Amino acid sequence: MSSVDSQRRVVSGMRPTGSVHIGHYHGVLKNWVKLQHEYECFFFVADWHALTTGFENTENINNHTWDMVIDWLAAGVNPGSANLFIQSRVPEQAELHLLLSMITPISWLERSPAFKEFTEHNSDRERTTYGMLGYPLLQSADVLAYRAGLVPVGADQAPHIELAREIARRFNHMYGSELDFEANAEAAARKLGKKASKLYHQLRFAYNSHGDLDALQTAQALVREQSKMTLGDKERLLGYLEGDSVTILPEPQAVLSGLASRMPGLDGRKMSNTYQNIIPLRAEPGYVEKQIRVMPTDPSRIRLQDPGEPERCPVWQFHQIYSNAEEQSNVAQNCRNASWGCLECKQRVSDAIIAEQAPIRERGKQYEDDLDIIHSIIADGTEKARDAARATLEEVRDAMRLAYR
Repeated sequence: MSSVDSQRRVVSGMRPTGSVHIGHYHGVLKNWVKLQHEYECFFFVADWHALTTGFENTENINNHTWDMVIDWLAAGVNPGSANLFIQSRVPEQAELHLLLSMITPISWLERSPAFKEFTEHNSDRERTTYGMLGYPLLQSADVLAYRAGLVPVGADQAPHIELAREIARRFNHMYGSELDFEANAEAAARKLGKKASKLYHQLRFAYNSHGDLDALQTAQALVREQSKMTLGDKERLLGYLEGDSVTILPEPQAVLSGLASRMPGLDGRKMSNTYQNIIPLRAEPGYVEKQIRVMPTDPSRIRLQDPGEPERCPVWQFHQIYSNAEEQSNVAQNCRNASWGCLECKQRVSDAIIAEQAPIRERGKQYEDDLDIIHSIIADGTEKARDAARATLEEVRDAMRLAYR
């Protein structure tokens, strides 16, 4: 029976497919820095995932991996508060991926938005590999291997977390049987106390009889807030709410990162290494100024005296992230009145980005000069990650009758 409190555990990863940029910082890393002080966190370099679309060219994965870890540390991720590791160094994740593939219908993978988008844009069937089809299943294994209850993602990844929930639910239903489960669950319910036990059964009835999701969530919260109950009894009660099985693999919840989907690139599209429109997280000030200076602006503003419209200008999207309300109002007014030239507007964006990056660049330098520290941090994090994943695999093998003792 698991001793992990899934609601206190977070897992998230990033693919080493290029430079970490300020879009990653605002959409992912700032959230990681916050979460590491509130939860038990596992953050990993998703090098296997980098192969799904880049299996032909792997020569840069190694360098991107170590540079990525330096960027994480420079951004404020603390190895004393979070476990940092490389995905491929935890083979237990691959084993769980294999075991879950035995029970996952192909139709579930084919409906993945990522797979649909890939096949729509790639007519070459040789590039449509199982790795691409199974990409969301491997993501599920990444999460379920650590029995994480919370997964910080962008809105585009939310369907993959829903798939992980469905797979966990299917696994628990198929393999989560326990001898005398109902009797054990009822015994656990009595430990809640007379009043709480009565409420638990009322909420369970409301969900099972009428599909009342609010009742389910209230009952789950009631169970999780019990401080004197064993995690084994909690899992029985949580499983009893929805059926007749123990929760071996908890169903994770997505924690959406607000800015990840709207951080603009230098050309107005979403910032991405694919589009080559990024500002690297530790870029030098001169590079930042140069890139912002040549950004496109409102196409209708041809001459200096022509009034502009901020909503048509990619630079305005940066102001919405880096400038406060007063500054945004000032920028918009001077643009529409043609009181400023575009270079004045851009300079304020450059200054804000450079100021934000200054402490990040400074922290990064200490790690650039001593990769042994990086290797040591990853080794320690990998050991802890493997311990957690092994514990999950032991229960999974037991449940599937694959523990040969």
